[in-house]
Amino acid sequence: MKRFAYFPGCSLEKMAQSYHLSTIETARVLGIELKELDDWNCCGATAYFHVDDLLAHTLCARNLAMAEADGLDVVAPCSGCYKNMHACNAHLKKDRDLADHINFALEEDNLRYTGSIKVHHLIEVFGNDLKELKSKVVNPLKDLRVAPYYGCQILRPRKAEHEDYERPRFFEDLMAAIGATPVDYQFKLRCCGAALIITNRVAALSMVRALLQSALDAGADVIATACPLCQVNLECYQDQVNAQFGTKFSVPVFYFTQLMGLALGIPAKQLGIGTEFVNPPPAMLAACKARAA
Repeated sequence: MKRFAYFPGCSLEKMAQSYHLSTIETARVLGIELKELDDWNCCGATAYFHVDDLLAHTLCARNLAMAEADGLDVVAPCSGCYKNMHACNAHLKKDRDLADHINFALEEDNLRYTGSIKVHHLIEVFGNDLKELKSKVVNPLKDLRVAPYYGCQILRPRKAEHEDYERPRFFEDLMAAIGATPVDYQFKLRCCGAALIITNRVAALSMVRALLQSALDAGADVIATACPLCQVNLECYQDQVNAQFGTKFSVPVFYFTQLMGLALGIPAKQLGIGTEFVNPPPAMLAACKARAA
């Protein structure tokens, strides 16, 4: 069994509970053990790195040091958490002076960062062996057209020379492995505007509108996300988009783990399906009913 240190991040505690539930259930079926970090702290989000560089790196390094103590690589479901901790890990391996300053602070918790582990996004871990995944699919989502939404952060940490940052396919390949039909659309790598929703709401809503329309134009039944902030922006603000622009969007938005869980035969309720603002499309409802029967 593969084991990882699981960093849920702040969002999965409340607003993204369905992401957490579907992550744990899907990991169980895939034979992946996720050991939640004891006493983890916020990764610092984006703003901390513009306010206090030392504090921001220390926040991430504390989580990394706890994972090191367990001898486990870190896996993060949130693209923002993933980006922050991956970038921190890479930076501290190069800047030993900064690492020494951070280790001085970590002594208060009897921790020490050494740079001995890696940081992975959850989609990277769950999609690592598509052949194995296919063998576990019992309820293929064959009638579901999915628009995989990468967002702007999941590809920002450049992890390998062979990774195609302009035309990625790993999300599409994952959706195809569970029997769904991935659709290609123009804005799958474009920012959803989450960082602007407070400071420039009209601009953020405009970005959401463009993304939703792009997915619909490609014939998508549902948008699949891999980040709680992207999911909230694309689903929860549809009413405000409609009010602002006179549109009539009602686009279902689900976490990729929820779609995977359905295909793996996990009951919809255990995946948090049924708590969303926009109802699942008919193809998903049929999949839910087929499994329940």
